[in-house]
Order: sequence, then C-alpha cells, then structure tokens
Amino acid sequence: MSKPFPELEGELRQPSLMRRFAAMIYDGFLVVAIWMCTGFAAVGLNHGEAVSGPLFQSVLFLLTFAFFAYFWVRLGQTLGMQAWKLRVQTLDGRHISLRQALIRFMTAIVSFACLGLGFFWMLFSSNKATWHDSFSETQIVLLPKN
Repeated sequence: MSKPFPELEGELRQPSLMRRFAAMIYDGFLVVAIWMCTGFAAVGLNHGEAVSGPLFQSVLFLLTFAFFAYFWVRLGQTLGMQAWKLRVQTLDGRHISLRQALIRFMTAIVSFACLGLGFFWMLFSSNKATWHDSFSETQIVLLPKN
C-alpha cells in the first residue's frame, strides 16, 4: 500500500500542457547530463574507443527509467516537476507504485512516438488526462504556492 501525501490547503488543480512541457524540458536536460556522464564512463572503460550497440543503449534506457521512477515513487516529483510545482500521484492522492511508474514511463514513450498525441489528448479529455495518466491510473496536480 502506498503512503499518502501530506494534506495541502486548497484544492489541487490540473496543470496546463505548457507547464507540463516546461517541466519535461527541464528534466530532459538532466537526463541528457546523465547520458553524457554514462557515455564518458563507458568510453573510459572502453580504453578511449567509442561505445555503441544494444547493450549501451539498454543501459541508457534503464538509467532514464531509474531516474524517473526514483523521483516519482519516492518524492512524487522529478527536479523539473519541483521547479514547476507539479506532482504525480494516484487518483486518491497517494505515492505511485513502481508498477505505475513503469506503465507511465512506457506509455509516455508511446505518446512521444505518436508525435505527442498522447500529451495533446489532455486538451480533449474531460479530466485533463494524458495517455500515460490514464493507463497508469495517476494524475499530475499543480501544487499551491507556499
């Protein structure tokens, strides 16, 4: 059973698509930094030769998932989400599980692969949910200012 987040004053609202994209851009920079550090380490371990192939790509993929899963499951927020006052939570206001994080991550990849259709879906959804929100039974909420 996941633990609930502390109660906040006021009603939590759904963030705009632009706010979500801003947080994703912020997190994208962090992911690229992780990839670069991994690449530097891999080249060093490979005696200065370039590293490529399915094993290296799999390591990058797993590190990317680990980044998002750690922050989503433990804190409910990545660093980009903290900067933009966003939080991912279950529909009843609790921390998401590792399973939900995996579903959310994989569905977000599909959303990107469909030219962002899964993200733009929130503009037409009655509850402002993206594909990865719906499939993982999670939601993004806008936290009130302190």
